[in-house]
Amino acid sequence: MPGPLLHVGAMVSCTHMAPIQTPTTNTRVFVNYMAVLTVADVPAVAGCPFQIPTPGGPKPQPCVTVKMIPSTKVLVNNQPVALLTPATLCQSVEQIPQGPPNAGAIQTRVLAL
Repeated sequence: MPGPLLHVGAMVSCTHMAPIQTPTTNTRVFVNYMAVLTVADVPAVAGCPFQIPTPGGPKPQPCVTVKMIPSTKVLVNNQPVALLTPATLCQSVEQIPQGPPNAGAIQTRVLAL
């Protein structure tokens, strides 16, 4: 499934509107003057407020990471680039899928499979 390449400057938030930080170790490939993310990079979610109701009171279940979709055709430093597709999911500490991230400002000119 094709999707835009994620990059360091992408404004992406979790399903519950907490910002996702996108650090990378890539220093060779850029889009819009910003480094492209690979699946080896681990984006982190900061400050997700999500809680689930339980009989004993609400249980915090915040998004903490994003399961990125790897490209099957495009590599950077021998790692597949990270794509933002409908299959990309935010996950809690317990690896429970929380839903797809919200894409604010991302580049849409470079797509990959």
